[in-house]
Amino acid sequence: MCLAVPGKVVSIDHRADPLTGLIDFGGVRKQACLEYLPDLRVGEYVIVHVGFALQRLDEESARASLELFEQLGLLEEEFGDPWAQAAQQSEDTAPRPAGAVAGEESGSEAR
Repeated sequence: MCLAVPGKVVSIDHRADPLTGLIDFGGVRKQACLEYLPDLRVGEYVIVHVGFALQRLDEESARASLELFEQLGLLEEEFGDPWAQAAQQSEDTAPRPAGAVAGEESGSEAR
């Protein structure tokens, strides 16, 4: 399912072409295109659909929607579990012993 999700503008890259910004969706941060809202400011809330900020939203509505999406499990469905993603990224960047292959298990349980 692909949702239009409310998020808070954390930063804007005015040098990017197209104009982009970092959006916080209740703890999950993603880049989004801001071309449809070029006068947007950091701290404002927007509705993002398939990577495009489409409309401004007041903070109260954004927070209520995010809370409802979280209760329904839609944020996890849309973005995944941010803690699991962070743990996976940590594992992916952890140093490996010489000769080890990513995803390879060690010990007798791998046989």
